[in-house]
Amino acid sequence: MHYFIPIAYAGVDELVRKVNRLIINPVILFIFTVAVLYFLWGMLVFFRSESESEKTKGKDHMLYGIIGMFIMVAVFGLMQIIINTFGIQGIDPRQGTVEIRDIN
Repeated sequence: MHYFIPIAYAGVDELVRKVNRLIINPVILFIFTVAVLYFLWGMLVFFRSESESEKTKGKDHMLYGIIGMFIMVAVFGLMQIIINTFGIQGIDPRQGTVEIRDIN
């Protein structure tokens, strides 16, 4: 007797695509959201505080939030520049897709 068991086949492309879609993209979105919330928290602390030390804390929170957002946007921009400069095909950071081609 022969039993046929369906084999789930997924290539490396599909694995990378799923890791990117299910893990990396949500983590990036979460970190960017944390940076925005940290900035907004700094604004709240700054505007609601009466003492100069509390205002300084609020300014620091706003500064760190802006720095975090700037770094993430700058990395995205650098990725776009590198991809466009070298004509790399199969990577689209805006969609979060990566296509791995066979090496001949």
